[in-house]
Amino acid sequence: MKKVYASASAALDGLLHDGMSIAAGGFGLCGIPELLIAAIKDASTKDITIASNNCGVVDFGLGVLLATRQIKKMQSSYVGENAEFMRQFLSGELELEFNPQGTLAERMRAGGAGIPGFYTKTGVGTVIAEGKEHKDFNGETYILETGIVTDLAIVKAWKADTSGNLVFRKTARNFNVPAATCGRVCVAEVEEIVPVGTFDPDCIHLPGIYVHRIIQGQHEKRIEQRTVRSA
Repeated sequence: MKKVYASASAALDGLLHDGMSIAAGGFGLCGIPELLIAAIKDASTKDITIASNNCGVVDFGLGVLLATRQIKKMQSSYVGENAEFMRQFLSGELELEFNPQGTLAERMRAGGAGIPGFYTKTGVGTVIAEGKEHKDFNGETYILETGIVTDLAIVKAWKADTSGNLVFRKTARNFNVPAATCGRVCVAEVEEIVPVGTFDPDCIHLPGIYVHRIIQGQHEKRIEQRTVRSA
């Protein structure tokens, strides 16, 4: 099966529709699928539910989809540096389902593993627990969280082989692996595509069985906050 596509728009052809759900890898602006996000913007897909740690910044990453009002709901851990994210949420223009960071990662991982739900102590006694099933184990109270399964996953990796095996670059692995597994279809953008057999099997971070389409491209890799010391 051919997995390598010529562009982000070609790789997303036939996958986008209004009201869909998308899992997006990345943490802040580190390891975000910026080319695929731009292609979704250009496609004008609307009423999207996105599961991602955060929503980029005002003019980059998932933030560009907020600016065009294409996102209906975010399942996130962190509003972060995006003032427009905060404004839309506080004004009622955007639905927001807050998740503790580890819970969000595990919800994605669980969905990808076919696990419909799990119990966790994280969030017990807070607004996170409101409306969720509570259960005691060994004298401790836990809440039930459900696995996340989305229509599409978009991720960014360092390298791929033509079979879709992915290698991530250091902390850019972040949410990309669990996000990739919980999408019914996964599209990955990478910096380099190499022949099958190039990777040591022990060095593959995500097996190609999870990856359906791949593109190679140039990436801006913008720094979210640059901190330097004075001269």
